[in-house]
Amino acid sequence: MRNHSIRFVIALATICIGGIIMTQVYWVRRAFDIKEKQFNQTVVIALKNVSERIAKLNGEVVNPSPVNQLTSDYYVVNVNQVIDANILEHYLKEEFSYRDLHIDYEYGIYDCSSDKMVYGNYVTHTKTDGNTQQAASTNLPKYDEFVYYFGVRFPNKSTFLAGQMDIWIFSSFILLIVVFFFAYTLFVILKQKRLSEIQRDFINNMTHEFKTPISTIAVSADLISNPKINAHPEKLAQYAQIIKTQNHRLKEQIEKVLQMAVMDKGKLTLSRELVDIHEIVRQAVIHFRLKYEDAQIECDLQADTPLANADKVHLTNVIYNLLDNATKYISENPKILISTKHYKKQLLLSIQDNGLGIEKAHQNKVFERFYRVPTGNRHDVKGFGLGLNYVRQIIKAHHWKIGLESELGKGSTFTVSIPLDQTAKKNTNTTHLKDTENKNPALIS
Repeated sequence: MRNHSIRFVIALATICIGGIIMTQVYWVRRAFDIKEKQFNQTVVIALKNVSERIAKLNGEVVNPSPVNQLTSDYYVVNVNQVIDANILEHYLKEEFSYRDLHIDYEYGIYDCSSDKMVYGNYVTHTKTDGNTQQAASTNLPKYDEFVYYFGVRFPNKSTFLAGQMDIWIFSSFILLIVVFFFAYTLFVILKQKRLSEIQRDFINNMTHEFKTPISTIAVSADLISNPKINAHPEKLAQYAQIIKTQNHRLKEQIEKVLQMAVMDKGKLTLSRELVDIHEIVRQAVIHFRLKYEDAQIECDLQADTPLANADKVHLTNVIYNLLDNATKYISENPKILISTKHYKKQLLLSIQDNGLGIEKAHQNKVFERFYRVPTGNRHDVKGFGLGLNYVRQIIKAHHWKIGLESELGKGSTFTVSIPLDQTAKKNTNTTHLKDTENKNPALIS
């Protein structure tokens, strides 16, 4: 499926999901409003009946509109006579129970002589035994329009109403699950598409990488098999060297693929030993110069204690991969600086180049498998995109860290951070390594 088709499907799916969610929210809100309206009507009827019963008890005229709702959860009820607290609470319990209003509430009685709510109680309804429990009294705000009145407030009104909407809550929960799995399905589809593109690019790249040395070996082998070549021993040696070089190149590429296969199976094991990082750097530089004779490599090794517990083979491969990566993206006059130093309880090993640099958008992806930084019109950058991923895997296995600082057009710097608790002093009693470093910073050019 093409990219624009994928984007269209995702956009359409997002609109549909958004529409469904908005519709569900709308109907849930409507249902809540209806429940709230029904609750208010039931409470008003119940309080009106309480007012009528109190008026009849006192022999007073019944007030036609005694209930006034001040807030969403607070009601005041006008009566024509002084109110007895025990009778009021009894009537409230009966009316609320009759109408299945099993909800906590607090009530208070206004005293006109003291101009405040003089009596109050918080009544908690327990559904286990059907009884109510009284708690400490609570003050309620007074209402200046009435002379003799009581107030009732329902502090848990929203929770009570939400409990009456179990079917809506269940349907919303099911909708959220459907939306989640739908979004997860889109994520899996995009991930599989990305993996498919990576696999395709890897196969194409691997075919190209293998095709060139195989073709070179085939041509050289044909020339060597020509009887006339025996008259030119220098050419015979030249073609033999070409075959050897290209065969070595094929071997390196195959080893990279096999290394990643071993890591995928979780069979990577480290043979840790006390190694001299400076010595490994020097050896890597010597071997690297045999492959890249034009590269100018300098070493500024300032670390006083360059010993670390590491896998020597894998650490050598890490340095070699970082050097190889540095030369790939340098157009001309490659210059590489390898440096070590101590900084904030860390031994830092840095490899800096003067290459093309890496944009910020790509810096977080360069360590991903098969990922290769786009190079515009340049098509001479070789490799499978496995080198930096291998580096990250080895660094992670050592419990170290690797960082990247780069600016487009100004080169890149890869820095490996080794905690000092994984390093050792040169005068250790367990292992003795030959110190080939001068006290001043070494410079190899």
